[in-house]
Amino acid sequence: MNTEETNVDLQDNRTRDADPSDQRDQRDPASVAADADATEADVSETDLDQDQDRDRDQDQEEQEKQPMTGGGRAADSQSAGEDTEKNGSVKLKIPENPEEPKFTGLSKEELLRVAGTPGWVRTRWTLLLVFWLGWLGMLVGAVVIILHAPECRQLPDTKWWNEGPLYQIGHIQAFTASQDLKGLEQKVDSLSQLKVKGLVVGPIHVAPPDEPVNLSFEEVSADVGNLDQFQGFIQAAHRRGISVVLDLTPNYQGSSGPWFSNISVTNVAERLKSGLVFWLNKGVDGVQLSGVERVSSVVPSLWADIRAIVQNGTDNSPNKRVLIGVTDRSSARDVSFLLASCGVDLLISRVLLAGEMDATERAQSIQHLYSSHNQTFLAWSLDGRSEGHLASLVGPALVKLHQLLLFTLPGTPVFNYGDEIGLMDMGTTFPRMLWDSKEELNGTRQEERTQRLSYRRFFCSLSELRVKARSLMFGDFLLLYNSSSSLAYLRAWDQSDRYLAAFNWAEEAAVLQLSDPTLPRRATVILSTNSSALPDNSSVDLTSLWLGPGQAALLMFPYAP
Repeated sequence: MNTEETNVDLQDNRTRDADPSDQRDQRDPASVAADADATEADVSETDLDQDQDRDRDQDQEEQEKQPMTGGGRAADSQSAGEDTEKNGSVKLKIPENPEEPKFTGLSKEELLRVAGTPGWVRTRWTLLLVFWLGWLGMLVGAVVIILHAPECRQLPDTKWWNEGPLYQIGHIQAFTASQDLKGLEQKVDSLSQLKVKGLVVGPIHVAPPDEPVNLSFEEVSADVGNLDQFQGFIQAAHRRGISVVLDLTPNYQGSSGPWFSNISVTNVAERLKSGLVFWLNKGVDGVQLSGVERVSSVVPSLWADIRAIVQNGTDNSPNKRVLIGVTDRSSARDVSFLLASCGVDLLISRVLLAGEMDATERAQSIQHLYSSHNQTFLAWSLDGRSEGHLASLVGPALVKLHQLLLFTLPGTPVFNYGDEIGLMDMGTTFPRMLWDSKEELNGTRQEERTQRLSYRRFFCSLSELRVKARSLMFGDFLLLYNSSSSLAYLRAWDQSDRYLAAFNWAEEAAVLQLSDPTLPRRATVILSTNSSALPDNSSVDLTSLWLGPGQAALLMFPYAP
């Protein structure tokens, strides 16, 4: 709207609203122009105020829509710019809570000025000195600990047959109710509970007594089953971590010796080589041969071939097959010589059954073999295929004592089937194996069953400890006490727990006075053949160790640097 239009409108309004008596009001033209200008200014100012109020409302709405971040400040700045463009004025918005200035650290020049002061130089050198003294102290402490710490021994190079007991089953028909290899496979679970590492089975090949012509190493005797049953048994044993050793003694049923006559040794040894290859390819983990002194001395070249076939590793069995020799020698010196000359991995002898051997002679034989050979080549047995069973040889009252003896000597313990339950021969070296059953028993049979279970629990406890305790598996052997009826020795390895085995074969009690720089005053009972006299976990005085008649105990004490 221009000024002229405004004046006309105002004039018309005044004319319509004026009193009729004053309609012809005459006024000064200059006054009229001034009033028109004032009216126009009032209208313009009113319009501007309304625009400003509308802008402020829009700004407030926009500000409320913005998030409470830095974006709000940008929006305020933009609104301020719009106000400036509309009315030509500048709005300055002062923050309600201005931020305080923050300390950002010293400048480079200030740091250089501080670092150059004498106080800072002294502080820096003090800190460096403390650091280097602390580092040097830790280094000296580590060296002292290393020098004074006991040296850790490297574990010996052992094979699987050194890690636990071997279990001989020399007569398949007597071992199971089915009297064949299939029945043997069904008993693998029970055998695995004994913690045995290997089963020595057979012989099972065809070998008519004293008839070398009809000898057949590769053929399974029909009396015990067939080849498929044998392989099923091997697979079942391997699934449970048990190795299988096959006895291939040629003339095992004859009376002319294990290798027939001297004339036939060469022919039999040559035929054995192909038999070894056959059975090793079927998965057996080793071979046992009786009469090794004869074949090794009569045909040394063929014996070297036999050893190479069994002992040389293959891709499938690298250095994991054992050659076990059996001899009827009982002198410790003879056994030591044969062990060194024939080159078997283990040699089972009668060294612990020599005549009326007392505890002193037995201890001397053990000490001689231990001093002459690495214990990984030593095997300890009190019975076998031709000797009979442990309970018949030593008496039922001493079964546990000899179980403890075999498990704690330095070497591999070898047991005959049934030794774990005190099986008696009953007039034959191949008695029928007794298995626990749920049938109702009368008083006498119930008592016998209770005794068998007691033998078995003791055997299992020793077997489990033997495969876990390093001192018993391959520890040093130290003879502590030796008399005609009593024996005590120590098994110790590096920083492992020490085990002390004590025995009394006499019919009266004995007090063993054990003293050695390696012994403490007291030790803890781990196992005892008479738990009433020496309860498990009880503490005993080693300077006056009391053992009842026919009693043995296994004690333990920790390593002390």
